[in-house]
Amino acid sequence: MTPSSTIRMTMAQALVRFLSVQYVERDGHEQRFIPGIFGIFGHGNVTGIGQALEEVGHDLPYYRPQNEQAMVHAAAAYAKTANRLQTFACTSSVGPGATNMLTGAAGATVNRLPVLLLPGDTFASRLPHPVLQQLESFAGPDVTVNDTFRPVSRFWDRITRPEQLLQSLPEAIRVLTDQAQTGAVTLALPEDVQTEAYDYPAAFFEKRVVHVPRLVPAETELAAAVALIREARRPLIVAGGGVIYGEASAALAELAETAGIPVAETQAGKGALPWDHPWNVGPIGANGGLAANRLAADADLVLAVGTRLADFPTASRTAFRNPEVRFVGLNVQPLDAVKLGGAPLVADARAGLCALLSALRTAGQRTDASYAERVRSLKAEWDATVDGQREVVGGGLLTEANVIGLVNDASRPQDVVVCAAGGLPGDLLKLWRPLDPKGYHLEYGYSCMGYEIAGGLGVKMAAPDREVYVMVGDGSYLMLHTEIVTSIQEGLKLTIVLLDNGGFGCIRGLQTSAGTPPFGNDLRFREPATGRLSGPTVPVDFVKNAESLGAVAFHAPDRASLERALAAAAAETRTVLIAVPIDPDARVPSYESWWDVPVAEVSAQPGVQAALADYRAAREKQRVYP
Repeated sequence: MTPSSTIRMTMAQALVRFLSVQYVERDGHEQRFIPGIFGIFGHGNVTGIGQALEEVGHDLPYYRPQNEQAMVHAAAAYAKTANRLQTFACTSSVGPGATNMLTGAAGATVNRLPVLLLPGDTFASRLPHPVLQQLESFAGPDVTVNDTFRPVSRFWDRITRPEQLLQSLPEAIRVLTDQAQTGAVTLALPEDVQTEAYDYPAAFFEKRVVHVPRLVPAETELAAAVALIREARRPLIVAGGGVIYGEASAALAELAETAGIPVAETQAGKGALPWDHPWNVGPIGANGGLAANRLAADADLVLAVGTRLADFPTASRTAFRNPEVRFVGLNVQPLDAVKLGGAPLVADARAGLCALLSALRTAGQRTDASYAERVRSLKAEWDATVDGQREVVGGGLLTEANVIGLVNDASRPQDVVVCAAGGLPGDLLKLWRPLDPKGYHLEYGYSCMGYEIAGGLGVKMAAPDREVYVMVGDGSYLMLHTEIVTSIQEGLKLTIVLLDNGGFGCIRGLQTSAGTPPFGNDLRFREPATGRLSGPTVPVDFVKNAESLGAVAFHAPDRASLERALAAAAAETRTVLIAVPIDPDARVPSYESWWDVPVAEVSAQPGVQAALADYRAAREKQRVYP
């Protein structure tokens, strides 16, 4: 093939062909970067991308989901499972199909997960305007609904000429594969331009391999970090998602064991070490446990590895109370490395941990025996606390903690639990006991209701040999459960455990803890006398609903029936739903921690007045770090 040879293709055909030949390589392992594309077709993409996928997309498998938001969640979950080294593309029509993807785009970018979004757009020629579903903006004729993707995308472009792909597509892949910059990438595709032809250089469609490097720390930053760790007497590691994405669990374990430093977990970092590892002290922060939170309160040095240090792990900046505490931020993203005034160690998690380990081992650095004994004692106390919460006592309704324990016990170490949003993630963080770095999959950076089943689908696509347990509340299930149909269509089995507490129980609890009587969160009929939604609970038959979508379904109101249902689910080959009514008032407590949710400053309600006093006292503990 000569350098000047060309291939005449439509813009959409060129896009599909280019995506099919993109590969990534890290540590000598090469794989396709975009193994498939989700899409829902409409007039804005069916004759462009739809035609291209049917004609030339043999190397880019197509999957038909039921909802545009869900397909982005599935793509993000796939990317998370694949350690950000693979993802899916998602195509939609112009208009509501496009804007349905916004929530998923925001979740992907917040969680630093690559997804490629390809929404259709209005005519670049503008000749037939206004067209169906067009936003006529007074700001200018070039503004469409796809401009709403700009703030939630790491890279955004509108392809108004077919040859613009030659620059925009390589840049999109560069951003998607950049471990520091990655997130949602959006290419808005006018429906007329998708069908226009251009003579593309043949070389544009040759196989491309992006080498994903392991960024090593600068010597000056490494020396500064080592000095701070050596000065510390009560250091603590906070392990975030970067540890898992960087496949750094072994390095983390070796550093903890060599230097005698306990490891606390964030939502994204849970599973980085097995729960029973002697230096794993469990979850930290607002949804944390006794061991990690007590160690955090006294720590004089915090090594934050691969974490964004958001408000939950920092307990709204009240977790680290030692006035002398210092921070080291080991992260591929400089923005995260300097949070809380941290000394930055900008590096890949594994490369950075290995560099620290080498330096600390050479220096003979290790905390003293008394600190190790305190860690052991606190860990034992926390493990006993978890046992107590998970234990089934009495014959009434199961609690959320009971269900978590029973599902955990029924699963295998290599299986995956998937969840997002509400109170269930916080209880899973406290009570689930993973042994595998990929055994715990939570979307909590964006806390997006509706992620769960779609996310479970993405996990199963990325890890078909693992059993996937989707744990979801009834409120979240009712928002977005239709990907059950996709799981049946594709033969991708999920075990969905639905915890029914009669509405939005988590926010109800948050509401009442702030002194307000229950309002607007329970799923209840409207009372004619008061005009309020305070009547009887609205009955929903989740078993029949799931069966109507093709799933096998069980009702499990007690321990024995739940154990039977889980055993039956393990033997099934298609998606199973297990509906479990739970006690809505039985909650796992917080453990010496706090989360900043403001309370009304003026109210006639005594409960609100009391909550305001407690809130003001708690805010006094917040720290502003230099």
